[in-house]
Amino acid sequence: MNTTTATQTITLKKSSGGAELAPGYFARRNRWDWLFAAFVLAGAVLAFLRYGGAMDIYEKWILAGTVPSMVALGWFWRPLQKLAAVVAAFALLAIWLYQAPGGGADLARGDQVFLLKYFISSQSAILWMSVLFFMSTAFYWLGMFTRAGDALEALGSRLAWVAVGLALIGSLVRWYESHQIGPGIGHIPVSNLYEVFVLFCWMTAAFYLYYEQQYGTRRMGAFAMLIVSAAVGFLLWYTVVREAHEIQPLVPALQSWWMKLHVPANFIGYGTFAIAAMLAFAYLIKQSAGETRWYKLAPLWVLGVVLCFEPLVFRQGATDKGGVYWFIYFGVSAFIVGGILSVRGRIAERLPSFEVLDDVMYKAIAVGFAFFTIATVLGALWAAEAWGGYWSWDPKETWALIVWLNYAAWLHMRLMKGLRGTVAAWWALVGLAITTFAFIGVNMFLSGLHSYGTL
Repeated sequence: MNTTTATQTITLKKSSGGAELAPGYFARRNRWDWLFAAFVLAGAVLAFLRYGGAMDIYEKWILAGTVPSMVALGWFWRPLQKLAAVVAAFALLAIWLYQAPGGGADLARGDQVFLLKYFISSQSAILWMSVLFFMSTAFYWLGMFTRAGDALEALGSRLAWVAVGLALIGSLVRWYESHQIGPGIGHIPVSNLYEVFVLFCWMTAAFYLYYEQQYGTRRMGAFAMLIVSAAVGFLLWYTVVREAHEIQPLVPALQSWWMKLHVPANFIGYGTFAIAAMLAFAYLIKQSAGETRWYKLAPLWVLGVVLCFEPLVFRQGATDKGGVYWFIYFGVSAFIVGGILSVRGRIAERLPSFEVLDDVMYKAIAVGFAFFTIATVLGALWAAEAWGGYWSWDPKETWALIVWLNYAAWLHMRLMKGLRGTVAAWWALVGLAITTFAFIGVNMFLSGLHSYGTL
C-alpha cells in the first residue's frame, strides 16, 4: 500500500466524496513527455559536442540550464512540444541547406536554394512571420462580425501558431548566419531593435495563445493580436528605412553573456504587459458598448491618438522613403479606430465576460512583473560588470524603475485593496504607455549609457 517508485508518487486529493488517491507529478507524464525530454537532452548534448569549444563557461551553464527549463515548459504546456520539434526540424534543414557541396557553409546559397530564398532563411522566415501575424489579426477581427466567427477565429489562432514557429526558425537561422559572416560577429539574435522586435512579436503571441487555451476562448485574440501587428508594422518600417535586418557586429557593451538572460526576461515582461493593456482596452470597450456621449468614449479616442499620430513620432520618415509607409499606416490606423467606434456594440457581444478579461489582465501583469523584476536584477549585475556599478541613474535605468514601480503599485492595490474593473483597466493602459516610452522613447529622445540602442 505504501510502496513508491522513482517515477510515481501518490498524493491525497480531496473531493466531494472524501479523499481519493491521485497520481503524482511524474506519474502524470505520458510517453510523449518523456520522448520530448529525451529530444531536448539529445539536442543539448549535440550542441555541447559540436560547439562546446566556442562557448565560455557561462554559455555552457546557460545551455545546461536550458535543458530542464525547456522540459518543464513542454510538460507544463504540451503544445510547446510540437512547436519545439517543428522549429528544430526546419532550423536544422536550413543549416543543412547552407552547406556547400565542397564542405563548409556558404551564405550565398541563401539566394540560390529555393527553400532558403523563399521560406527558411532568416529574413524570409521573419517576413513570413510578419505576413501571418497580419493575417491572424485580420481573421480574429473578421470573426467578430460574421456568422462563421468561431471558424475564422480558429483560423486566426492557427496562423498565429505558424507565425510564432516561423519567428523562432528565423531567429535560430539568423543566429547561425551571424556566425558564418566572420570571427567575432556571431551572436544570439536579441541584440538590436530589429531582433528584439521579432522577440517581442513571438513572445507576446505565444503568451496570448497560452491564455487562449487556458480560458477556452479565442474572443480575446482580436485585441491581443492588434498589439503584435502594430509591432510588426514598426518592424517592417525599421527594415525598409534602416535596413536593420542586416547582421552587424555587436558593440562592446553588448558582448556579454548577461545579455542572453537579461533581454529575454525583459521582453517577457514587455509582452505580457502589452497583452494586459490590450485586454484592458477590450474591457473598456465592452463597458462602453451602449454609450453615446463622446466624452464617455475616451478609451477609443486615446487609442486613436496613439495609433494615428505615431507617424509624427518617427518624423524622419517624412523626408525619406518611410514617408509613404507612415502615410499608409496613418490611414489603416484611422480605419481601425473608426471601425471599432462604429461597431463597439457588436464587439462587446463577442468579447468574454468582464471576469475573464479582468482575470487574464491580472495574470498577465503578475507574470510580466515577475520576469521584469528578474530582468532588472540581471541588468544591475550586467551594469556592474560593464561599467563598474550596479546603478547609475541612466535614463534607461530610471525609466525601468518607473515601470517596475508602476506595476508593483498595481499589483499591491489588486492584492491588498481588491483593485478591479475600470480603474484597473485604465491603469493597465497607462502602464503600457510608460513601458513603451521606457522601451523605445528613451532610446529616441534621451541619451546615456544605453545610447547604443538609438533609432
